Amino acid sequence: MNNQKHGIPALVSLFIPGLGQMIKGDFLKGILIWILGGLAVVFLFWTIIVPLVIYVWNVYDAYNSN
Repeated sequence: MNNQKHGIPALVSLFIPGLGQMIKGDFLKGILIWILGGLAVVFLFWTIIVPLVIYVWNVYDAYNSN
């Protein structure tokens, strides 16, 4: 595996969720992460679990997606 192909998008997604998917060319998935992450933060602000799960999945997906 080429580390640059997977590592850079994952690193970028740590700071801006969805941007790593957009760097890899999956714009629809990146926009959906922005929307779902934003909605989870707004409507589920009282819990940290759901936004955290979306955040962790975002970084994992940016690293492992094609």
